Parts: sequence; structure tokens; C-alpha cells
Amino acid sequence: MFQQTPVYDRLVAERGDVPVQVRGEADRIHRDLAQVLSRASSSQPSARQNVVDSKVPPAAL
Repeated sequence: MFQQTPVYDRLVAERGDVPVQVRGEADRIHRDLAQVLSRASSSQPSARQNVVDSKVPPAAL
């Protein structure tokens, strides 16, 4: 993937491995969001269906 260089190694030593930190935070946010969406969809399935099945034009919503 990415070939490390002395400059990269020095930046990691000074600032930490930012790409790894960002990837970890993105994974955490993804898990949290999946959990929230799962709860929301399981707690109100009828409300979601009513919006989709509604005969009211989208502009009126």
C-alpha cells in the first residue's frame, strides 16, 4: 500500500499515526450509526411504511 519513508516515520513519531487514528474513529462512528439506525428502524417500522405508501404528493409532505 504505502511505502514508509524516513519523513513519514518522523511524522508518526511526532504526531502519531493519524491515518490509523482516523480509520479507528471512522469505524467507531460507523458502528454507532449502524446501532442507532437499527434501533430507529425497529422501533418505528409503520411510520416509515406510511411515508413510502402515502398517496400524498411529495410537495405536500
